Order: sequence, then C-alpha cells, then structure tokens
Amino acid sequence: MDYTPLFLSLKIASIATAVVAIFGIFLARFISRNRFLGKRILESLLMLPLVLPPTVVGFGLLYLFGKNGPIGSLLLNLFDFQIVFTWFGAVIAAIVVSFPLMYQSAAASFQNYDPNIENAAFTMGASSWRVFWTVTFPLAWPGLLAGLVLTFARALGEFGATLMIAGYIPNQTETIPLAIYFAVDSGNMNEALFWVIGIVAVGFTAILWLNWWSGRNILRFTNDK
Repeated sequence: MDYTPLFLSLKIASIATAVVAIFGIFLARFISRNRFLGKRILESLLMLPLVLPPTVVGFGLLYLFGKNGPIGSLLLNLFDFQIVFTWFGAVIAAIVVSFPLMYQSAAASFQNYDPNIENAAFTMGASSWRVFWTVTFPLAWPGLLAGLVLTFARALGEFGATLMIAGYIPNQTETIPLAIYFAVDSGNMNEALFWVIGIVAVGFTAILWLNWWSGRNILRFTNDK
C-alpha cells in the first residue's frame, strides 16, 4: 500500500490551516471591531465559498491561476512557475474552501465577550499587540480552536476544487479524497475502503476531541463560578 496520499493530504491540510488561521483571525478581528462601508458585502464574499459548489470554486481558481489567467500568467512570466496541476494548487483550493469556517468561528468568538475588557487594558497603557495576546486571544481561544479543527478537517477532505485546479497526478497531487474517487473508478474497492476508513477515523477523532475539550472547559468554567 502506497501511503503517499496520506502524507500529501496531511501536508496540504496543515499548510492550509496555518495560512487560514493567520488571515482568518486577522480579518475576523478587524471586521468584527470596525464599521465601514461595504462591510456586509465583504463578509458575504468571504463566506461565499461555503455555499458554492466545489466545482464552481475550482473553476474560479483555474481561471485565475491557469497559464492564461491573470495570476497564473504573471507567475509563469516572472518566475516560470505554474500553480495548476501541482500540489500548490491543492493547497490553494484547501485554503479557499476552508477559510469561511475559520472566519465564521473567529468572528463569533470576538463578538462573544465584552469589548470593554480590552478597553480597560488599553487605558492601563497596554499596546494593541499586548492586548491581543494577553486579553483578546485567551478570551476567544475556545472558538478559535474550534475553527482550527474544522478548518483542518475541511482542508483534509477537499475534493472538487482540488480536482479542478490540481488534477489527479499519482504521487504528486493524489490526496486521500482523490485516491478514493479514482480507486472506485478503477474498481479497486479494497483500496477505496482503506482510505475511507482512514479519513473517517481522522475526522471523527478531531470532532470527538473538540467536543471533549469544549465540554471539559465548560465544566471547569461552571465550577469556577
């Protein structure tokens, strides 16, 4: 059994989760704490991949990053680098489709506590950076952690957009979902079943751990009160 799909999927999901966490938390913090023209439109655009079919997202990425697309042609001309049909394309697909989950969780977390707690820290002379790490981040951490787990699980299971932009190249862009699909397509049901059990186990473990961790912290909070 070739375990390349497992290692590739974990690598893609990990990179995508790290990128999504940075940008998702930053944007959620900025948007939730500010009012500006077009805020609702911007939020709707950020959440759009959540409701679009993966093939539509994949087509959009293929249009942007293809060799004739605005971004793809620029990368090809300047750096002789191509995104399409590489694992970098799979990373981009995972980032786009999983971003709404991180953003939604982070935005809800930043709105679930009293902002006056942060204001009190500012009045005591703390910098914005220090307030974020010592006040904002600890208060929002449970929701942020939930977003991270959901983001990783979504990135790990991405199929449609990945197939559109990265294609199916064994040992190069073959993630677990793609391995399952093409194993079934070729009649190799045992291999497909192996990967199905594997990805279900990973997803179930992640959600089970998140529920256990959330329940433990809720109980701790109740006891402290």
